[in-house]
Amino acid sequence: MTAGTESINAVTLFTGHMAASVSFYESLGFRVVFGGAAEPFTSMEGLHTDRGPTHFVNLRFEADFHQTKIWGWVIFHTQTTAEVDDLYRAAVAAGYGPEMKPSNAPWGERYFHIRDPSGHELSFACRLA
Repeated sequence: MTAGTESINAVTLFTGHMAASVSFYESLGFRVVFGGAAEPFTSMEGLHTDRGPTHFVNLRFEADFHQTKIWGWVIFHTQTTAEVDDLYRAAVAAGYGPEMKPSNAPWGERYFHIRDPSGHELSFACRLA
């Protein structure tokens, strides 16, 4: 038997601005399950499906955090393309500036890009039917 993985359960991101990061993720529907805006470590429950939360974002405070290079990005999948559009509108309504409006990609996803307050690149996407 070959070992394998089904999905990524959590990603941990470093931040020098815990309160700003918590506020950002909350505006996109994530919920604090451990820690909080004034804590050195926070775990936030991600988007939900009919099976419960699909993933977690952990935030770790580092006082001297400075993102100095591109490291890649995290892609969060939603269940519907409408949810991609809803998340985009929620980000804009909360005062955040996504890098692009939702669009349909040639590889078969509807998506948009945004950076969190620490500069981490994120995409919210849904596979097109």
